Amino acid sequence: MARHIVCLTFDFDTESGFIARGWDSPTPLSRGEFGLVGAQRILALLKERGLPSTWFVPGFTIASHPAACEVVLAGGHEIAHHSWAHIPPALQSRDEEAADMVRANDAIEKLTGQRARGYRSPSWDLSENTLELLIEENMEYDSSLMNSDYAPTRARLNDEVKLGEPIRYGLETDLIEMPISWALDDFPHFEFVRTPEMTLPGLNSPRAVMDAWWDEFVYMQKTVDWGVLTYTMHPYVIGRGNRMLALEGLLERLTDAGAEFMTMEDAAGEARGRLGG
Repeated sequence: MARHIVCLTFDFDTESGFIARGWDSPTPLSRGEFGLVGAQRILALLKERGLPSTWFVPGFTIASHPAACEVVLAGGHEIAHHSWAHIPPALQSRDEEAADMVRANDAIEKLTGQRARGYRSPSWDLSENTLELLIEENMEYDSSLMNSDYAPTRARLNDEVKLGEPIRYGLETDLIEMPISWALDDFPHFEFVRTPEMTLPGLNSPRAVMDAWWDEFVYMQKTVDWGVLTYTMHPYVIGRGNRMLALEGLLERLTDAGAEFMTMEDAAGEARGRLGG
């Protein structure tokens, strides 16, 4: 029987991503703070429709906004790992990354009573050590790589890459990789960012973006009997009123089309069964 799974995922960064980039003046911080408003709207919509979701929550958010995180947990949603301070692992030493990972997981355990089963890297930029550290932390899945779209895979360790030579793929691990895409992330579509070095124009039509996200699901249904489609959203981004209306429309279309909504932990568990082991 065909099964087409949708994972609704929310990176609950609040101010952490702005601070990690050095944007710590009042206005950028207030953009992150709006995530608290957006989270309330998202949780109300999910409750109304009875939909599960996964929230990737930095330790910073848990420590800074514990009440908001408790509401996510009370809604029955999965709390997953998203670092402590939203610093991309590729910018950290192994020891820094390991300490950051443990500190954040301690915060998650304090909030939920258990350590996280899944991880998503800040800015989707793993280091050469990240996957090994995730295995040491007994993670079940990662959601940071883009080597597939609808088919989870087993994460590999120690790919060998050298300029001018063929790539040599490393050994597969028991860690399940749940693929993602910038095209299915709300931030590049919607956020306007201007710095001396660059401008991210954003501010696209929410309905046009949701139409594209809908087409992705339609294509999955058309081409595979079993698949997982992951949407990545940020409460301070998707939580704006006009975007929430467009998201509500997308959820209605997906529901009517037979999408099976699952937490990422549950979808990864099903993928593991299909991959064997």
